[in-house]
This record gives sequence, structure tokens and C-alpha cells, in this order.
Amino acid sequence: MTAQTPPTPPFRDRRLPFAKRIDDLLSRLTLDEKIGFLHQFTPAVERLGIAAFRTGQEALHGVAWMGPATVFPQAVGLGATWNTDLVRRVGEAVSKETRAMRARDDRVGLNVWSPTVNLLRHPLWGRNEEGYSEDPKLTSAIATAYTRGLRGDHPTYWRTAPVLKHWLAHNNETGRDVTSSSVRPRVLHEYDLRAFRETVEAGATAGVMPAYNLVNGRPNHVSPYLREHLRTWTDEDLLICSDAGAPSNLVDSEHYFDTHEEATAAAILAGVDSFTDHGTDSSKITARVRGALDRGLLTEADLDTAVRRQLSVRFRLGEFDPEYDPHALTRDFDTPAHRALAQEAAEQSVVLLKNSGGLLPLAPDTRIAVVGLLADECKLDWYSGTLIHRSTPLEGLYERFGAERVEFAEGVDRVLLKTSAGTFLRVPEAEADDEGRGAEGALDPALLAGRTDLPPLTCGPTGTELALVDWGEGVLTLRAPDGRYLSVAGDGCLRASADQPGGWVVQETFRLEPHENGHLLRHLGTGHHVSVAADGVRVAEANPEAFELVVVESGEEAVARVTSRADVVLVVAGNDPHINGRETEDRTTLALPAHQERLLRAARAANPNTVLALVSAYPYAVDPAAIPAMLWTSHGGQAAGTALARVLAGDVSPAGRLPQTWYAADADLPGLLDYDVIDGRQTYLYFEGTPLFPFGHGLSYASFSYAGLRTTVGGDAVTVTFTVTNTGDVTADEVAQLYTRAVDPTVPRPRRELVAHSRVRLAPGERQELSFEVPLSAFDFWDVARGGWRREPGPYEILAGASSEDIRLRMPLTLDGEAPAPRPALRRGLNAADFDEQTGIAIVDRTKASGDAVTSAQGEVGELVYRHCDFGAGVTLVTATVSGDGVAEVSLDGGPVLAALTSGAADASPYDYTTVSAGITADGVHDVHLELRGPLRLAHVGFSG
Repeated sequence: MTAQTPPTPPFRDRRLPFAKRIDDLLSRLTLDEKIGFLHQFTPAVERLGIAAFRTGQEALHGVAWMGPATVFPQAVGLGATWNTDLVRRVGEAVSKETRAMRARDDRVGLNVWSPTVNLLRHPLWGRNEEGYSEDPKLTSAIATAYTRGLRGDHPTYWRTAPVLKHWLAHNNETGRDVTSSSVRPRVLHEYDLRAFRETVEAGATAGVMPAYNLVNGRPNHVSPYLREHLRTWTDEDLLICSDAGAPSNLVDSEHYFDTHEEATAAAILAGVDSFTDHGTDSSKITARVRGALDRGLLTEADLDTAVRRQLSVRFRLGEFDPEYDPHALTRDFDTPAHRALAQEAAEQSVVLLKNSGGLLPLAPDTRIAVVGLLADECKLDWYSGTLIHRSTPLEGLYERFGAERVEFAEGVDRVLLKTSAGTFLRVPEAEADDEGRGAEGALDPALLAGRTDLPPLTCGPTGTELALVDWGEGVLTLRAPDGRYLSVAGDGCLRASADQPGGWVVQETFRLEPHENGHLLRHLGTGHHVSVAADGVRVAEANPEAFELVVVESGEEAVARVTSRADVVLVVAGNDPHINGRETEDRTTLALPAHQERLLRAARAANPNTVLALVSAYPYAVDPAAIPAMLWTSHGGQAAGTALARVLAGDVSPAGRLPQTWYAADADLPGLLDYDVIDGRQTYLYFEGTPLFPFGHGLSYASFSYAGLRTTVGGDAVTVTFTVTNTGDVTADEVAQLYTRAVDPTVPRPRRELVAHSRVRLAPGERQELSFEVPLSAFDFWDVARGGWRREPGPYEILAGASSEDIRLRMPLTLDGEAPAPRPALRRGLNAADFDEQTGIAIVDRTKASGDAVTSAQGEVGELVYRHCDFGAGVTLVTATVSGDGVAEVSLDGGPVLAALTSGAADASPYDYTTVSAGITADGVHDVHLELRGPLRLAHVGFSG
């Protein structure tokens, strides 16, 4: 008798739809197994043959944290290409490398945490490099392209499962886990939600990661917007993954809940499905879930909902159908095609900012002096992989023009550090392997320790000449002659041991602090001063050494030595992505660091034919008046140097376009925590000043003409066509940009707003007709009076051109719409957060679960205006739903105070609301003005009588 083959369980039956298979698998899991699924590191369920799984694989511009991989330009650089086809191909290459790397290392995950779709609202944000653009339309176009590449084209099985970061209104690192972004309804709907919405609706997104910050007083990890907005945009089961440590922040730093059980339950009920907390240790999260179940804060059905969403992603990734997974055998890794794509992406991201007198491109026989701190660097950021190939600007120029025509001076200050005893700091010779930080994959590179296999620095009668760089605000790095940076490991010793500055806490930065006749050298990673001890040089809390800084050669002297003999000087300036502007640290200024300004001035003084190439993760405010030519590129990945050299030589005509406004000065910027882009006149949409370089700007070695603008309104769209002609003498790309504006709006609207674009390649004399379908919804705005979208009837304008300020064609357009109606103040009252204008107001949470209220910022006087409120035949009573202690004064049309609503609940919870009332006499339509005094929270105002 032969043994009978056990039947295939339904969850293994690929003939069934995923939903039925997930139902079956859920029914087989025990409660403890379901709880285990809620942590980032989900254990295996061996009795069912289910493998372990983890959410999260960084892949922002290449596979990160897992060792060598193809490194593409930073995300802001990909945004600067304005090329959705290119970005889709980059996403495809990254996902193929993810699959190939997983085949040899199962720590590599297929649930990739990228792209970042946070809008680049403020250029001082430390993570500017991670986003695509300040514009919602461009951001969603690039993000959609990247997610489609990551997902793959198979109708059923996904190559990787992308998760969008970071929901929502997240543009500050300073106090990022405790600050609240005050986001009024118009900004929420017209700006912050749009990039997420259009990307999710495109259908290639597997999930979303909430951000660390709070929005309107409520942490994003318990945001009702996840349910009210995000999950309504798709029928897919989106997987919501927490950011690292954020679940614990709900109690530990934000103090939003009293216990971790309450916080965990609230996050699950809000929609968080996977908890990234405490690294690989899932015990704390699972204990909190069990505690919440025991207290009745959660039910098993709530867990089922979260587990279902994770399983949905895993089924789509082919985990349960390995023999049918079309991506299972993908082995494309560091292929010639990927290397060529990295170069193409780097070339397409270069933006030519200025080119006076046709200084660029450079002739083949040009003698070039290359100077600057970034000239021989290929910098990586926090979310980069390890380089397999490397090209610096200097190397690219050597290759393109010949080493005999290129001279180089880095421009560092070469210094000796002399102790109070008259000896000098010295780097001892050492033999050690060449392994650098990040050479091996690490799920969390923040845990990589500094090297201790090299001898500490010592002191002696002769010292080691160190390369000193001031990266701005007095933050220094010191580099030994062998190229290694001075760094501090866990034992406190100072060594020349790091290939580059890096790590979650950078251990390679210092500050010179004046002290008597010398300087103390403070190590910024530990906060301690450098001390000279018998066993070597170390950092310590006591006995700091006073050093004399002996300058052997200044950077300016080195620059002057090479520039005078050159035909053209190329100054390569910019930032180190781990210093002064990075995750956890915002910038404080747009200014180029003083050290680099010194080098730029020295170069210009020696040779007026100076080209400035900015290689940076964000914009700078640099006076272009005395600089004939300027370019910008993000840190462009492994082919950055080759790409820049080819653009300078004219092998490629530059066609990158700025994805964000470059402001002329810090004075043009709003406060970093001012998220009201409308009232703060932020981004190209609302900025009324003169930018240094506008959104969409970028020059070419060719010239282009625009003609034949036509519009046709039909159905629910406007069809716009025009032609672009290459009137130059080289083949080049042009990025044609289409904008709209409301001519005579009744509420503040954008000066102009991008609705479409196209990057096209044209040969000399070639003409191409471009056609765009612009949905009529693109002309809508969020009407706070009705709580929904509305299109105003009347005149609009269609604008076509080469940037937001370089408009070549205009055409008027009249659209039908809905006329404005007064607010039904008598019938519905006024939701406090639905104001038209405000001064000194912050939006806060009405309850911990949902709803908004307003309060005066920092307890000062705040003012609110609600336009065109209809009181009908008349009202005699005004009521307000309030909490806290203070007064709300009501006036009409800017006149005298007609009613004062007083609340005296000073000791009550901010969520304990009460209704206060006062008499008032009004009829007809008026503007309502409210003035809030004291720490009062106002949720709603009603009228009756």
C-alpha cells in the first residue's frame, strides 16, 4: 500500500486568487504567529513551510547597505533629469540588482524602502538629496517612473515591492520626532498629499512609511490620513511600515501616549502593519501587542488586517510560487548595461546654470586647472551602496582631455598641529588591510564600528602634515597623507583610519576652539577635546591639549600655483553628504562654506576664465556675477566624473533642469518649520522675489524655438499642442515645460503651476510637435468653504517654455466652473482649521484619533479670518467648542469686537472640550475675524438665533 500524498493547502494553490490564498493562510496561523508578523523581522513558521521575512531594503539610488552595487545619481539628481523613461530604467536596474544580490545573500530584502516623495519645500532640509523636486507634479512623475521600474512589468508578480517615504509634510531634521508641521487644508490637499496620491494611484506602490514628525499636533504613525486618504486611492492592500524607532517615540520622546501598549494599539488601528523598532529584536514589540490584546485595546481581527497586508506583498513577490516567479532567476548585477545607464543618468542630471560668452564647451586642446575640495572625490551619501566603479571629476578630465593638459590643486590647508610641549601630532606608519567602512553589507550601517587595528596618533619632534578642510560653520576634517581621515573609535583613540567621513554619528569631524595662545581641538562625535596621553592621542573629558595651528600651505596658495598657467580653471565645490546637512541635521545657511569661497576667489583672481561646478545635495546661494560659467550636479554616483567631463567637453549637451528653486539669499527663505507654502510664499508656486535660478532652469549648447501653441477643451481635459525646434548646431535635449495659472482668482493661487513636461532629443533643424492632455481637475483648488475641490469659472492662461520663468508661449483659456458660494455659517458653522487666512496660529489635534483644532502659536495672540460667511436672516448667539484657558474674540469685517468667548479650564486635558457661548447680532454675508488669546484650543464655531 503506498502512502497518500497530502493535499496541497489552498494557500499553496496558485490557481486560486491571492485573496483566497491569504484567507486560508491566515486561518492556519496561531495568535502568537500573527503577533510575530508585526515586527520588521518576521520569524519563519516552520510547521507551514513559511520562510522568515523582513520589511525594508534601502534602494534610493541603488541597492544600499548591502555591499557593492551599481550607484546611480542621488534622488535629487534623478529629479533633475526630468526624464521619466530614464528613471524607470534606473528603477528596473536597481530591482534587478536587488534580486541578484538576494540570490547570494538572503539578508537582502525585496520590500524596498524607496522612493522618497517628500517635496523639497525648503532647501535647508538636511535630507534634500533624497527627494525629487519641490513640485508635486514633477515629484509624482519621477516617483511613479521609479516605482514602475522597481515593480517590473509582470501583471501578477512584482520584482520588488516599493514603499514610499515619508508620510507626511516632513522637511525638517531639527527635532524631527517632536516637531509638528502645521498644515492647513489647502496646503494638505493641493501640495503635500498630491505627490503621494498620484504615485499611489499609478498602481506600482506596495506601501508607505510614515515620517517621524507630527502633523497638526498628531504623530504621523497614528495619523487618520492613512485611512481617510491613502487607503482610498487604491484597491491594493498597502503595507504601512513604521520608520525605525518611531513606534517607541510615541511614548519616549513625543509623550503622546502614557504606555507603549496604548501607542502600539493606536498605531495598528491607524493602519501601521509592520513595526521597525529595536533592530532585529522583536520581543519588545510582540510583548506590547500582547499587552494591548490583554487590555482589550486590540482584537485578533485587528491583527488579521495588518498580517493580511504583509502577506499580500509577499504573495505578489512570488514567495509562495517560486517555480512560477518570473524574477526568481534574475542575476543582472553590475552589467555593462547598468554601468552605461549609470553614466547616462549622471550625464542627464547635469544642469548648466550659466554660460556667458560661450566659455563652454571646452575645446579639445584646452589646458585646464582643476581645483577644489570635490575635484578628486566621488562622494557617497547615507543611502548609497559601496562603489564598484569610481570616477571623480579629475579622473574624468584626465581621461577626456589627457593628463598632460590637466593640472590639479585640491585647495586644502596643509597644516601641522603643534602641542604646548613643542612636539607635533604624528601619524605613525602602519601596515593594515585596505578594508574600509561599508565594504561589507550591514543591515544597519549605523552599527559599524570604527577601526582599532591601526596605531593611535603620537607626538614627536617632527609632525605629519595634515590636510585640513573647513566644511562650514567651523566643522573640520583632518586627513593624513595616505588619504585616511582622522577618526575616533570606541576606545577613544585618535587614528588616521577612515576612508571617508560617515556613520550615523560622524567620528571624523572636529572644531578648533580658540584657547589662550592656541586652540583646543574638539571632536564633534563625542563632544570631547583631544588630549595627549602617554599611550597616544585620544579624546577625553579632562586635560585638553592646546595646539598651535601651523599652516604649511594655504589652499589659496595651492590654487594660485596651478591656475595662472591654464586656459580655463574649473573649480569643483560642494558638500560632503555626511557633514552639515544630512539625515538628523539641517543646514543653517545657503552660503557656500567660507573655505570654498576663498578658493573660488583665488581662482577668479588668477584666471577670469573660471568655471564653477557645484557638486552638491542641495542648492547654494553663490553670486554668479563674476563667474562666466556655472554648472550643478548632485553627487552623481559611480560615473559622476566621466559624465561631468563629457558635458564640459561638449560630447553631451547639458539638459538637466533644476527641480527646485535656487534662492539668492537666506533672507528669501521662510522658517524651516513654516509648512504653509501659500501664506509663506514658498517654492516657485508662490515665491514673489527674484530667484538666483528658477525652478526648471537649465541651459544648453543648442538653442530652441517654440511655436504654434494650440488648445482644445473637450470632455474632462484640455489638449495642448505646440512645436519645439532645435535652432542650434548640435544635437541636444530640450525639456519643454507646460504651466497653467488662474488669471483673476478669488483666493491666492500659484503664480504658475507645472502640469506636464517632456524631454525630447532634437538634431539641428529638427522640429517636433508635442501634445499634452491636461485634466480639467488640474485647474481645481481646495475650497475650504465647502470642504472639497472646486474649479472657478473664468480666465486662465496656458504657458509653455523652457523654465518656470522662461515662458515662450502664452494662450488665454476660459473655463466653466462653479461660482463661489458664501460659507453656510448659520447652517454648518465654521470648522476652526478651515480658515482663509491666519496669523500666529498653529493647527493641533482635536482628539488623539482624528480631527483638527487651532491654537495661538506659543500661547501668543493668534488671528483667524473666514471669508464670506452667510448668517441668513440673522443670528443672535455664537458658540465655540474649546478646551484650555483663554478667550476667543469675534468681530465682523475687521470691525469692533462683538462677542468674547471665554474658557477657564486651565487644568483640564487639552482634549476635554466644552461649549461656551455669547450673544451676537449679525445677518447677511460677512468676513468673520477671530482673535485667540491664551493657550486656548478652538475646534468649531457655531451660530444660531
